[in-house]
Amino acid sequence: MSGDFQVTASNAMALFTLKLHRGEGMALLAMNWKDGQPPADFVGFGIEYQEPGGDRFFAIKNRLGFTGIVAMAADGQADPQQLSTLRAPIQKFRWVHFPRNADLPGEFVYRVTPVFMNGADELSYGEAQLAAIALRRETWPGQLNVTFTRGFVSSQAFVNQYAPYPEDMKTLLPAKADEGLDFQPTHPKAAEALAWMGFEARNAILEVLDQAIADPAAQVRVVAYDLSERTVVEKLQQLGSRLKIIIDNSGTHGPEHAAESQAAALLRASAGAAQVKRQHMGCLQHNKTILVNGPTVQAVVCGSTNFSWRGFYVQANNAVVLRGSQALQPFAAAFDAYWAHDAAADFGATTSASWVALGLDGIDAEVTFSPHGNDNAVLGKVADDIDQAGSSLFYSMAFLYQTQGPIRRAIEAVTARDHVLVYGMSDREVDGLDLQKPDGNVRPVSPTALGAHAPLPFKPEPTGGSGIRMHHKFAVIDFDQPTARVYLGSYNFSGPADRSNGENLLLIRDRRVAVAYMIEALRLFDHYHFRLAQTEASTAQKAFNLKKPPRTPDEQTWWAAHYTDAVKIRDRLLFA
Repeated sequence: MSGDFQVTASNAMALFTLKLHRGEGMALLAMNWKDGQPPADFVGFGIEYQEPGGDRFFAIKNRLGFTGIVAMAADGQADPQQLSTLRAPIQKFRWVHFPRNADLPGEFVYRVTPVFMNGADELSYGEAQLAAIALRRETWPGQLNVTFTRGFVSSQAFVNQYAPYPEDMKTLLPAKADEGLDFQPTHPKAAEALAWMGFEARNAILEVLDQAIADPAAQVRVVAYDLSERTVVEKLQQLGSRLKIIIDNSGTHGPEHAAESQAAALLRASAGAAQVKRQHMGCLQHNKTILVNGPTVQAVVCGSTNFSWRGFYVQANNAVVLRGSQALQPFAAAFDAYWAHDAAADFGATTSASWVALGLDGIDAEVTFSPHGNDNAVLGKVADDIDQAGSSLFYSMAFLYQTQGPIRRAIEAVTARDHVLVYGMSDREVDGLDLQKPDGNVRPVSPTALGAHAPLPFKPEPTGGSGIRMHHKFAVIDFDQPTARVYLGSYNFSGPADRSNGENLLLIRDRRVAVAYMIEALRLFDHYHFRLAQTEASTAQKAFNLKKPPRTPDEQTWWAAHYTDAVKIRDRLLFA
């Protein structure tokens, strides 16, 4: 049915099931064998898709192939981009796909076909499953839109499209944040590359600012931590005196040469000195919010995305756009409270430090702002809620490696439970916290890039400069249950975030939103888990290929572990 966020295929003749999950500019395909285990000659799934209104299917490509089945480019080098999954099938029971034109209205049709291989390495195909799902841009049209940055500077897709040589990065991104307001990209594909890197989050943030500029009666309120992206600052300048802004002045943001100080000077000139305030609360003014209140637009931007080059184009981030006067009110009240109170204790005594409903139609959502006081602190209660996870926990939390306290303890407790599937990401490996990979091994997962010794046919990848690349702050609890919920915002799930910093934290109890964040967590987890596999293959000087059917009694099928390992069994069943 059009508009459903989860769709199940219905071909009774097919030997497997197919379930589609709607993500933000992406779709999760989950497959499972219907009766018992697949046959030994089953070598994976071929996946094709048809765009809305299209008349043909396009095969999804695989970067891995079977030994001896390798597509070649004109220069004689291996070209993994040319390997159709009908020839190089996906050897997984789920796949996250980014359609080329995901914002098209209407339904994308997916066709998934089981692929088999005989003793002569010849491929054959079974009965396919078809299902259609709409990947419209807005999560809840007119009310709430979840958006993400790409976060894939360290990826083969980025290297192949925009940065085949290391020096290409210098033409796309400034070397230092303080240079951001003067930096002009000179890369020949700069506009395309930046749009690809910024993905939906960048588009959504700039769209809200454009709507504010177009409404001459709109008043705009901004709270910014990092403020170094020139396009954002230029749009804020166009608002003139309709803008009122708070800019963080902690640490490296404070000196006169800092991009935030430069931006403050520019905005004082355009909006008036009285319209610009510098602040750091008890430690940081860490919010990243934009409020627009006008006759034609009432909108709020919040989430983890800083208004900076790294925030838009390097890091994995999320931005939520809320629509409507009721959703705007709590953020407007918080802005006024921040403007009036520089001390953490003073702000903690305001009503903004308590949970406030966002008043969305049919969506149970509320927000609270930090710093909190003794009577309204939320960190412990969030940890208690995480500890109640019954089926799954997915999270992406920057700085978890340095965060002690109730959240770490809750995640450790849930991870230890055999009946709960837990996948998580942090920006660094987390001592004392073992995260379960899909292969059942136990090893912390954190962002990595392929270095100079990337295994063939892969190429070295850029890191995007110094600093973290996984900047999300969210947790998804029981996405598959009626009680599904997501915690998200600028809030780092730490003591300082709760009691010292200026932060926003949203709690949304909605399955459509929970599924969107689950897929984001899963695609990041899979991406960097694949990086670990590539690195391990390179270190061991092993070939990186698809697995053929067993040829000797001691060989196993590629899918065997999915039916014997407890983690992989839960993974296979939960999504399909």
